[in-house]
Amino acid sequence: MFIGEYNHSLDKKNRIIIPSKFREELGKQFILTKGLDGCLYVYPRSQWELLQKKLEKLPLTNKNARAFVRFFFSGAHEIELDKQGRTLIPQNLIEYGNIEKDVVSIGVSNRIEIWSREKWDEYNNSNIDYDSIAEQMNELEF
Repeated sequence: MFIGEYNHSLDKKNRIIIPSKFREELGKQFILTKGLDGCLYVYPRSQWELLQKKLEKLPLTNKNARAFVRFFFSGAHEIELDKQGRTLIPQNLIEYGNIEKDVVSIGVSNRIEIWSREKWDEYNNSNIDYDSIAEQMNELEF
């Protein structure tokens, strides 16, 4: 399980350090793709395969389902860690996430999210009503 928030920077070669607390569960090879809310998602292979199976079950005849599948797979890259625990972020994902220098990695249960510092701060200051969200969790069988 991935938990916590970690701050770091993108280096001149478009690499970031994956926090050491995430590395063991993540494994040497993993999937990096576009995420929702303007961040990037990082999945261990096992979790990516579970997501892939769910996405494959969506009806090909549904336009929104096709768009959702395209969104995740078109941005996906198989990624590896180097010996220093760094990984290269492909240019298209840097652009998608508006990542310039300061980066925040957060653990979100079965995945890691990578945010530009600016977007993460904007998200956290957006006056999200967590009490209302908590009330709606019943509808999602939480």
